[in-house]
Amino acid sequence: MKSRLVLALVLSGTVLPVAVVSAQEPPPEPSPLQQPPPRPTAPPRPSGPVEVNGIAAKVNGRVITKNQVSFMLAPIFAQLATQFPGRGAQFEMKFKEAKANIVQELIDRQIILDEFKLIGASIKPNVIDEEIKRQIHDLYNGDEVKFREELKRSRLTMDGYRTMTQEKMVVQAMRAKQFSDAPPPLPNEIQNEYNAVKSTLRDVTKDVISFQKIFIPAMDASNQTATPETQLALAGDLARQLAAGKDFAELAKAQSKDAYADKGGLQENVPRTDLSPEFASIIFEAQVGKIVGPLLDRQGFTIVKPTKISLGAPPPLNDKVREMLEERVRRKKTSGQYERWIEARRKRAMIDIRS
Repeated sequence: MKSRLVLALVLSGTVLPVAVVSAQEPPPEPSPLQQPPPRPTAPPRPSGPVEVNGIAAKVNGRVITKNQVSFMLAPIFAQLATQFPGRGAQFEMKFKEAKANIVQELIDRQIILDEFKLIGASIKPNVIDEEIKRQIHDLYNGDEVKFREELKRSRLTMDGYRTMTQEKMVVQAMRAKQFSDAPPPLPNEIQNEYNAVKSTLRDVTKDVISFQKIFIPAMDASNQTATPETQLALAGDLARQLAAGKDFAELAKAQSKDAYADKGGLQENVPRTDLSPEFASIIFEAQVGKIVGPLLDRQGFTIVKPTKISLGAPPPLNDKVREMLEERVRRKKTSGQYERWIEARRKRAMIDIRS
């Protein structure tokens, strides 16, 4: 029983690709697009007691902390803040939805942990180590310093994060075990799943993009009346002009405030690993020739038009990939059973959602 459980854990850790950061010759000046977006200004310090780590929810008496929720939300928040520089209703809707999903995920983890303890299974430490490395690569472009900064910002210790990771892997393993008697996937189901997800399994370190860019600083030294709000409005107006057919190179030369303006904003053959994860996740998913932005930047706002996107090659359908795809197909085929199974346990659990 235990060997099957560990196998499911190992397979579940291969779903996402591993990215290794590579070096590239720097451009003439740092590109604003290659800087991560700023974090929101911290609210004023309250005059009364400060909540160090509040309770987000309780499950059967066990606590889910706000710090746990905050850490899991951080990469999602960074991308949403980049995508919606003016925030607004759409930002709030997506953020609340993501937060609710994470709280529910953490609640389900606690419920399933009870089931896990009953069977007396365990997870090998080296398997947890490999999963943490994968998450650092996937979510932080392999930047362990940035990862640890986010831990510190969320007031989480490495031991605490390790526990969270272990619990996540328990959920994956328990789900696989619960429905291990599902009929094996058919060959055509494996091939169809491979065709559907192979791009997500690729070596993302080989992703390369060329794009045109217009950068509008949040503060303009040549315009003393400019404010971040008026500069965002300017960037939005430029994006609308571009969408209506205005020549990108012409507007970049006239309006962009970075080292590439005189080239019509063109940057060629930029590796994905040279970009912040937030920007990369947005512009690599965009269509070639489509206007993207304005996006929030550390120093202002950026409008991008991808001109060429070259993705890394997907892995071949070998035995290792086939095993992982079989697990994915089984999970899809048993998703209805799983939802009924976990819903029954939710009803029996004592759940108190605070935030």
